[in-house]
Amino acid sequence: MLSSKKWTVLLGLYVAQAVPMSFFTTVVPVIMRQEHYDLETIGMLQLVKLPWILKFLWAPLVDRTGQGWKRITGWIVGSELCYAGMILSLSTLNPGDHLPWIVALMFMSVLASSTQDVATDALAIRMLHSGERCVGNSIQTAGGFLGALLGGGLLLILLPSWGWSGLLYAMALFVLAALLPLWFLPSLPDTSSAPVARASFGDLWRFFGQKGMLRRCLLLALYFTGLTGSMTMLRPMLVDVGYSVNEIGLMTGIVGTSAGALAAFLGGFLIKRLGRASSLRLFALLAVLASLCLLGISALPLTRALLYSGVILLWAAYGMGMVAIYTISMDVVRPGREGTDFTLQIVVTLFSGLVMAVLGGFIAQHFTYRGLFLAETLLAALVFLSIPMLYREQ
Repeated sequence: MLSSKKWTVLLGLYVAQAVPMSFFTTVVPVIMRQEHYDLETIGMLQLVKLPWILKFLWAPLVDRTGQGWKRITGWIVGSELCYAGMILSLSTLNPGDHLPWIVALMFMSVLASSTQDVATDALAIRMLHSGERCVGNSIQTAGGFLGALLGGGLLLILLPSWGWSGLLYAMALFVLAALLPLWFLPSLPDTSSAPVARASFGDLWRFFGQKGMLRRCLLLALYFTGLTGSMTMLRPMLVDVGYSVNEIGLMTGIVGTSAGALAAFLGGFLIKRLGRASSLRLFALLAVLASLCLLGISALPLTRALLYSGVILLWAAYGMGMVAIYTISMDVVRPGREGTDFTLQIVVTLFSGLVMAVLGGFIAQHFTYRGLFLAETLLAALVFLSIPMLYREQ
């Protein structure tokens, strides 16, 4: 019974992070493309995710002041309330007239959600036993995809009928509702009560001084480079070839994210059966196949069947890969520094994804979508070949 409550809490918190984030990074680019913004500008919009890259800077503060059940959940609740407040503020602005202010408020809301993420990750690591972490990371990844399904799929479809303000009101209420399962979860044993030194900002640098950590960080930086550029530019491409907002929402926001969520659950099972190293290689191979599929789509007459195949492969490869990355990242956290160490590793992945998202817009603008998919295929193949050198299972 307690385990089911833990899964419910984690699923709710991770979905709550993903719904508005997905809305910001999928609906707004579609609106911008309809308003004839160029692809480079749309790619630059991904910079609102910058707090997710910089959250390692305040992760030691969360660890230092978040020791104990009440303190870490206090960080989660406070961040979530700020997050909901920023979303409500966005609802008062017209996206056609106040884009700079909307981007600024989006940035602030992402700042709050990234802080919630640090605290939630620390909570997950502390309350999950070693044998539960594959399942926990499947839930974390699937929660992100389910949030994307709602925020980038369902809400994109509802945008014409509900309008900007209506959708943002609904998202704010959902973010607040996600806190309810946490209220009913009893205080768990404080696994951080062992005598450990309090986290400090010096831990940021000491983390990278551990044996084999630089090689691990190179793997984290490269692992998704064959996917993120394609995922960023796929929706603008669909706008360019004449697909409607509803069709784009169905294809990428519903079908794609559903495939990612299901693949995440399967990924946790495969990691438990095959081990970390074998799973990393298998999921990287799937990324190669997804990139090859998109490259083939760009060279062949466009059909819905081909597009759906490419979308499903792309999101499935990303979903399985995220479960693997989260799992190997939890393996090396230090006691009392759970949020800091996990965040540092995930930030490496997020930063490389941000770079590829921006570069994806540049490559698509100057070398066409086919050039982008070719570059992504080559990167995915490089990642697959490099895994035996970059990761050795402990």
